[in-house]
Amino acid sequence: MTTAEVTRTLATPKEVIAFAREQGLKIVDFKFVDLPGAWQHFSATIEELTEDLFAEGIGFDGSSIRGFQAIHESDMLLVPDPATAIVDPACDVPTLSLVCSVYDPLTRQPYTRDARFIAQKAEAYLKQTGIADTSYWGPEAEFFVFDHVRYDQTQYSALYEIDSREGIWNSGTNSGPNLGHRPRWKEGYFPVSPADTLQDLRSEMVLKLKEAGVPVEVHHHEVATAGQCEIDMHFDTLVKMGDNLMLYKYIVKNVALAHGKTATFMPKPLWGDNGSGMHVHQSLWKDGAPLVADQDGYAGLSQLAKYYIGGLLKHAPALMALVAPTLNSYHRLVPGFEAPVNLVYSRRNRSAAVRIPMYTDNPKAKRIEFRCPDPSCNPYLAFSAMLMAGLDGIQNKIDPGDPADYDLFEHHGSNGHRPVKQVPGSLPEALAALEADHAFLLKGGVFTEDVLATWVEMKRAKEIDPMRLRPHPYEFYLYYDV
Repeated sequence: MTTAEVTRTLATPKEVIAFAREQGLKIVDFKFVDLPGAWQHFSATIEELTEDLFAEGIGFDGSSIRGFQAIHESDMLLVPDPATAIVDPACDVPTLSLVCSVYDPLTRQPYTRDARFIAQKAEAYLKQTGIADTSYWGPEAEFFVFDHVRYDQTQYSALYEIDSREGIWNSGTNSGPNLGHRPRWKEGYFPVSPADTLQDLRSEMVLKLKEAGVPVEVHHHEVATAGQCEIDMHFDTLVKMGDNLMLYKYIVKNVALAHGKTATFMPKPLWGDNGSGMHVHQSLWKDGAPLVADQDGYAGLSQLAKYYIGGLLKHAPALMALVAPTLNSYHRLVPGFEAPVNLVYSRRNRSAAVRIPMYTDNPKAKRIEFRCPDPSCNPYLAFSAMLMAGLDGIQNKIDPGDPADYDLFEHHGSNGHRPVKQVPGSLPEALAALEADHAFLLKGGVFTEDVLATWVEMKRAKEIDPMRLRPHPYEFYLYYDV
């Protein structure tokens, strides 16, 4: 029996322990997410896994985790979620993997800066509103697979260097046999081998995901040269998809490493070619029926769906601080290119922030695609924030205006078309927008003022200020001879 077949029935600590014994597992790995969105972990021998541990938790130092506790209040607890138990797909030693929630050891309450807890609260708030009882999420997280990367930053130098056997810049190399067949700039979408050298690698990633219980729809090469890829998971509920996306990134990186390659979800590692986005498909359901579909509506959308879009568009500047949360994100989100920077919706226009896929007229397949996010985000925070923006749109009947089924570049502010608002142009602008507009995130206690303040402070202190203090290599090209 495969891991995926077994884990569907695991619900209690007793069942997880029995599963670990049946599979001959030797180690248990406790994983949890820090505030920026990276998995952290520590491990123990399988004998340490008891039913009491699932109830009492296991301690760790919260002051050593990004965005968590101060040194004088560092003791924290991890409480494993038995429903997340799988055989770790990246370990040679047979290992049980458990995703954990973070608790305060004094109050025995969930930790408010635990992003997974925020996602759980978002799902609870959705039900509390009575609008819907389930939200479904389908992120399309793109990534690059390189053969070499190096980078450094000192007081007197800075560098980065990327290489890929697929990179079109290697078409003229003469260091050995050069066999050609490389995707040209912006021509990497869907070529077969030998141009696509990563078919088997992606297939192995897909099989690892399936073994871990994550259903996958398709995989393919993406637009950029040098190994840009995409693997599309089947949609799932909010917290579950957050778990799946964390597992997705973990498997992609480790399968690449096992083959002597390196995978990155950095939004814009290459200049002059497409960056890696994460278009997020989302829909609301109630009592087993979809709420976003109406065959008589524009693009098959219901009025509720249009209000949801209205909320996404209204709050998009603030959302960007959570869904495109790095300085590098805004090298991808540049007006005039393919990036979805325009705060409009459309069933056709891929430069619109919100697109409505038109591949089928099945109401159960109808969804809204928000195209601004990228895979550098913390998925639990990003999905929760998008849900809260959409719900605010429904609650306040926010009109998204007319759809933009026209060429945004040719008709910007002309021919009777209204000027199009755009997403913030930088992370500092997005953080300022979040500070000015976040009341919608606080509803139902889903986000807290403390979490948002910590997020903004962390981004400014750890990313924006360090970047501001350092000269950029290109500045030497521009200004050395002044």
